[in-house]
Amino acid sequence: MNATERKPSLRNRLLRHVLIPLAVTWLLGSALVVGIASYFTQQAFDRSLLDDAYLVASHVRRTADDAGSLDLSLSAQEMSTVLFDQSESLYFAVLSPTGNLLAGHAGLRPAQFGEAVKPQFAAMEYQGRVLRTVTIHRQQPGDFYVVMAQTTASRDRLLQRLLTFSIVPQLLLLVLLAAWLQRAIEDDLTPLAALEKAVGQRDARELTPVPVTATTRDVQRLGQAINALLGRIAYSVQAQREFSGNVAHELRTPLAGIRALADYGLRQNDPQVWREQLQGIAQSQERASHLVDQLLALALADEAKQTLENTPVALDVLVGEAVLRFLPRADAAGVDLGAKGIDHAMVVQGNAALIEGILNNLIDNALRYGHSESGDSHITVSVEHSYPRVTLSVTDNGVGVPAEKLQQISQRWVQGAAGEALKAGMGLGLAIVGTYAKLLGARVDLKPVQPQGFCVSVVFEKPPQS
Repeated sequence: MNATERKPSLRNRLLRHVLIPLAVTWLLGSALVVGIASYFTQQAFDRSLLDDAYLVASHVRRTADDAGSLDLSLSAQEMSTVLFDQSESLYFAVLSPTGNLLAGHAGLRPAQFGEAVKPQFAAMEYQGRVLRTVTIHRQQPGDFYVVMAQTTASRDRLLQRLLTFSIVPQLLLLVLLAAWLQRAIEDDLTPLAALEKAVGQRDARELTPVPVTATTRDVQRLGQAINALLGRIAYSVQAQREFSGNVAHELRTPLAGIRALADYGLRQNDPQVWREQLQGIAQSQERASHLVDQLLALALADEAKQTLENTPVALDVLVGEAVLRFLPRADAAGVDLGAKGIDHAMVVQGNAALIEGILNNLIDNALRYGHSESGDSHITVSVEHSYPRVTLSVTDNGVGVPAEKLQQISQRWVQGAAGEALKAGMGLGLAIVGTYAKLLGARVDLKPVQPQGFCVSVVFEKPPQS
């Protein structure tokens, strides 16, 4: 299985992105509903349980004997009638402040005895059953506690039914929604699959537009982008064919002349004739080479005109990356390489690859030829904004370039004094910078730095609004 087959399909990814958050939301919503339902259900049962506790407390009386102790005025049969519940078991206990049982079921005791004003609800285990209890404290006709307890089977069944009737329908709706989403996503992705098939079956030589049947704007734009790309490729292929045809046609005459001169010279025995024929061959070769250079220049200019796209570029980011990229080399050479003016965002209209090429050539030239003859060597890459211009400059404190040679130094194959002394490079760096700057619509300025050094600036006009 290759890397493409291991990646998930767009349909499955869309389903996951939709269904997983939906399922999580459903679970959280269901948990919230169950929690709220449980709270209010318990409130209702607790209220009923509290009413029973107050009912029992209202039948506590003082005895007529001299002790004046407390007693429950209801008989066991009356208590069974008053506290009757067809689905739950009720238990009660009337206790003195010391915990002595005055009436009811033994073993029912509050968690603690105290002067509690509010009823105290709690859960306890009694005779192997879990009960919900409430404890109230009364001081009339005497000081006593009433503990009322009830089993929770009805409440549990009610919550289970609520959970079933609320979650199961939602789960069914979620399944139906997943099926509907799967079908809808498949329908929406069908034009994309058709476009993929049409492009995949294309022959390399077929550059006509691909038919696009789109139900969404995104697929329509993708089809238009592919067709636009095919159009640009077709234009480039046509330009290459025209270039090849021009080369074949234009070179045929000088090459035929060279062959004729060579054949004539081979048939002669006079060295003077050989010399004349060799001079003619050299002249024909020079004309052919000049013609090839012209054709290549035309082709490259046409290619740059057709393919270059200027977009907003973060100049501060590119400068920072370039300085970091050359920092190890600068450290190894003992050069202090730094950047200035990149603390704030600086956006220009250009091409990131060409600007990187400018930075690479300028910093490389500075590291090669910008060493100071006395003291430490410094190279500073700076960005300055003076509306509406943004200036990118690379400055060193090397030997510099004489003012009379500034015009020549930017030409191809021309080097400064430092380059000639070091016998390094080919004199193409500043020429490439000038070419790239021209394609970007920028200007290159060269100037010496006092007391010594050299500065190359690239000025970008009219930066985009950032």
